[in-house]
This record gives sequence, structure tokens and C-alpha cells, in this order.
Amino acid sequence: MSTGPSSMFKGQLTIRAAVLGVLLAVILSAANAYLGLFAGLTVSASIPAAVLSLGLLRLFADANILENNIVQTAASAGEAIAAGVIFTLPALVMLDYWSDFLYFQTVLIAGVGGLLGVIMTVPLRRALVDGSSLAFPEGQATAAVLQAGYGGKAVAGIGTLLVGAGIGALAKLADSGLKVWEGVAETAFSIGQQSSVYVGSYLSPALLAVGYIVGINVALPILLGGVFAWWIAIPLVMAFGGADIATGVAGAEQVWSDQIRYLGVGAMLVGGLAALWTLRGQLFGALKQTGETVLPSQRDLPRRLLVTLLVFLALPMIALYAVLLDSVVGGAMVALLMLAAAFLFSAVAAYMAGLVGSSNNPVSGVTIATILITALGLFMFFGAETAGPASAIIVGAVVCCAAAIGGDNMQDLKAGAILGASPAAQQLAQMLGVIAAVCVLSPVLSLLLHAYGIGVSDAAHPNALPAPQASLMVAVVRGVFGGDLPWGWVIGGGVMALATIALDTVLGRRGSGFRMPVLAVALGLYLPLSLSMAIAFGGLVAWLGGSGAAREGRGLLAAAGIITGEALMGIFIALPVAFFGSSDVLALNIGGLPAAWPGLVLMLGLGLWLWNLARATRGRSPT
Repeated sequence: MSTGPSSMFKGQLTIRAAVLGVLLAVILSAANAYLGLFAGLTVSASIPAAVLSLGLLRLFADANILENNIVQTAASAGEAIAAGVIFTLPALVMLDYWSDFLYFQTVLIAGVGGLLGVIMTVPLRRALVDGSSLAFPEGQATAAVLQAGYGGKAVAGIGTLLVGAGIGALAKLADSGLKVWEGVAETAFSIGQQSSVYVGSYLSPALLAVGYIVGINVALPILLGGVFAWWIAIPLVMAFGGADIATGVAGAEQVWSDQIRYLGVGAMLVGGLAALWTLRGQLFGALKQTGETVLPSQRDLPRRLLVTLLVFLALPMIALYAVLLDSVVGGAMVALLMLAAAFLFSAVAAYMAGLVGSSNNPVSGVTIATILITALGLFMFFGAETAGPASAIIVGAVVCCAAAIGGDNMQDLKAGAILGASPAAQQLAQMLGVIAAVCVLSPVLSLLLHAYGIGVSDAAHPNALPAPQASLMVAVVRGVFGGDLPWGWVIGGGVMALATIALDTVLGRRGSGFRMPVLAVALGLYLPLSLSMAIAFGGLVAWLGGSGAAREGRGLLAAAGIITGEALMGIFIALPVAFFGSSDVLALNIGGLPAAWPGLVLMLGLGLWLWNLARATRGRSPT
């Protein structure tokens, strides 16, 4: 019997699987780039990709389940690398280091990070997937979808996903394109003469769907963080901060932007470091268990190949940092720091994916920790008059991409282990998906930048995509190099994170089904409350619909479709907006509108639909 590479890949990494995987990676990376810039969250694409793969490969009589698994493996890499890119690289534009998303630099930074994420988690596969009790919930669900598809149960799932996509696309067209209704319902209630309490919610089906997918255990802590920031901290600052602070919606948003969001910086930093400390034993144990398996079909990519790739990936980054810092030695030191952080945080992300899934993986927290530490080091050694801020962001971008792919990689390898797939074939598919996605992300981001604006709203772009993580990265590096980081708020956020960790520990020891993940609370402290409200509504719908098993049925596919449809329509609308230079180019200009109530009705209707799907599929197959 042949034991060469071709026998390991036969019937799995086929040409049609590679082509379909690349196509879906490109589509899903574009969709999640928009979603991440808008909401600050992305969701795993493995299950939607698996369902779409089943529908398309059913056209071929000789297609098999392992070939479908390769398609979803490559496709999900597109979503993961998009998260790493949009959480970090927009910061280079906000810092005015880039005027646009430079194509070759974007491809280099994101490609190096994504490929490092694959390479550096290969040694951990045996320990985390084969030799541990980690659940890898999305990996198990993906395997179940594929198994159900080959049991003839995939058609209903595909239809539900497509219906959700149609609803999401039409809602986005009506909201942002035709301007039939307002995209956010908000107001502020006065407290005394100087203080206000903000109340509002985005009327976005995609945010509702995000909350539905991540569930109440993530959505509610996000909301609690937002409630503390917007209903307690901001009113107090407005009341005692002086008469020059405006009231109402504008005043609350000003206080949040200038001061309160730094609570999120401190909380994410402490939360990221706490995650590292908690996982230290598992990470060292995993490294001790690495090695080759006996059966050729269960082998990873050869170590010699991985080491060679590692060297080739490190060399251009050394050159890039050397040019930025005008120092070859400095470039080499920063590149070594980048490689060490990429390995460490890829391992953390891989382990966290096993615990809570890829959608809940707190890669932004560890990225903030990386950027803050790197920025402090660069400031100490090179001073403020350098390209230190850009260098710190680029280190964070590589690490963020590596961590995002590391978690996604392990999730896919878990599905493959259940189905009997070749790990080496999946690892090559991951690399293929990374390369395909990074080649299209730069023009997509450039289109969104010119059509909507990113980070800060202005007269030309009044409804800029918030890009919350990238905005936070900018705040951190500017504060470090400018010497004006509001450490009081940062330290306060760290104290809140420690209190949240203590509370979560108590809940865990009592066996509570509800937990308080610190990085979810930190994200709520940083996000606009209008985003947290919409996400919390989705989490509430999922909770009312039933157990997690129910959410992994047709409701999950409907939610994934809503997200994909809204995001792709957002990119489609951006084309005429960017071409004509006006966000109102498609507006209908209906008299008396826009108003918020049509969007509110739509959100309630979608919530009811998802609730019905969850209840109807409780206890059934994921399709």
C-alpha cells in the first residue's frame, strides 16, 4: 500500500475542492471584513461553508465527505484571516501612516501572520485535538453537519441559509442604500442639569445574528460591560466633569470616546494576560507531546518544511522592521519578538478555541497586550521620534492574524479527526485559504474606506464603520508614544477585569451555567452601547429558543446567512457610493422618512423567526 503524500491527499485535496475552497474563502473574508469593522466581532464560517460545500459538491456523483471537509477548511480560513486584518491594519490608516490599504504591504503582513498561525499550531495538534478532552464545539458541529449531509439531510439547511442571506441583503439595501429607515434608534434621558443616560440600538440584522450565534453567555456579559460604561461611568463623568461637557447623545458619545473606552483597554490587557497565565500548564504540556504519528494518513506536514517556511516568512519581516526603525539590529529584535508572540498567542487561541469555540476566541485581547508591550519596548529603546507606532501595530497585526488562524486551524482539525481526514491535507488547505483571502482583502478594505470611512466619522463619512478594535489599538500606541495615555482609566479597567475574573471563578466553582468571561465584559466597556444592545437581543433570542444544541440547528444557519447577506450587500452598496462620492446615491428620498420604526419591526420579526427555528430544531441534527 502506498504511503506517499499522494495517498494521504487522495480523495481529499482535489482540484475542485481547492477551487471551491478558495472561492468561498474570498467571499467569506470579504463578508467578515465588513462585519468586523462594523460590529467588532466576527463569527466562525466553518458551518456555513460546510453547508454550501455540500450543496455544490452534490452536483458531482463521486464527491465524498472528506473532500467537503477540505472545502470548509480552506473557506473558514478566509473568515479567520479577515478578523486578524480588520482588528489591526485599519489602525495604520487612522494613524495617517497609510493613506489607503497598500496592496503588497497588506498581503505581506496578513499572509505572514496567517501562515505563521498554521505553522505554529501544527506541533500542538496531537496534544490539543487527539490527546485532550477539549470540546472544540464548532469542530464537532461542522463534522455533524457533514455527516448529516451524507445522510441526505442537507437540503433544508441550505435553503434556510439562503433565506437568511436574502433577508440580510434586503435589509442592508433598505437601510444603508435606499435609506428607507434609520440604522440606529437612540436617545438620551437627562439626569439633573449636566448628566444624561444614553439608550440606543443599531437596527442591524447582522448584529442580532451575531448575538444569536455567540449565545447569552457572551452577549449578556458584553451588555453588562456596556451598561456599566454608559449608564454609570459616563453619567458620573458628565455630572462632575465640568460645564464644558455637552449633554444628550453627543455628550455621552464624547465622554465615551475621550475617557471611558480606556476602561476597555485596561480590561482587555489584564484579561489577555490572565488567559495566558491560566493556560500556562496546558501550553507547556502540549509542547512536550509533539511528534510524528505512526500512520501516514495521520501525519502532519513535515517539520523540515515548516522550519523552512518559518525562515522564509521571517526574512521579509526583518527587512520591513529594519526599514521602519532605520536599524537592522532593531528590525531583527522586533521580528524575534513577533515570532515569539505569534507562537505563544497562536497556542493560546488554539486552546481557547477548544474551550469556547472560534467565534468566542478573544484574539483582540491578546493582540492589545502584544501591542502595548511592543510599544513600550520601542518607546524605551528608540524614543518617540520614530516609526514606533506603525511598527507596534504591524507586530500586533501579524500576531492577531496568527492567533485567529491558530484557533480556526484547530477547530477544523477537530472536525477532520472525527471524520478521519488527513491532518496534512487540511493544513495545506488552510494555507491555501489564507493566501487566497489576503489577496482580496486590501481592495475590499480600500473600497469600504472610501465609501463609508473607517474609525472616525466626518462630514464626508458621517456614518463611518466604527472598527472598534483598530480604534483601540490606535488609542494605545498614541497614548504610549505621546505620553498621554490616561493610565487612571486603564488601571481602572484592569481592576474591573480582576473583579470580573474573581466573579467568574466563583461562578465556575459553584457549577453555574452562566459565566462572566472577562474579555466579553471588556469588549462591552469599549463598544458603543448601541452595538451591545443589538448583540444582547440576539443572545436573548437564542436563550429563549432553547439549549445550545437548538442554536446549532437551522437557527444557526439562518443567522449565518443573515450575516453573510448583510455584509455582502454592504460591500455591493459601497461600489456606487465610492464611485459617486456620496452615501446618498441610492437614497429614495421618501417624504417623512427615514424613521426608526421599520427597522425595529424588522428586528422583532427576525428575532421571532430565529426563536421559532431554534425551538423547532431542538434536539435534532445540526442541519
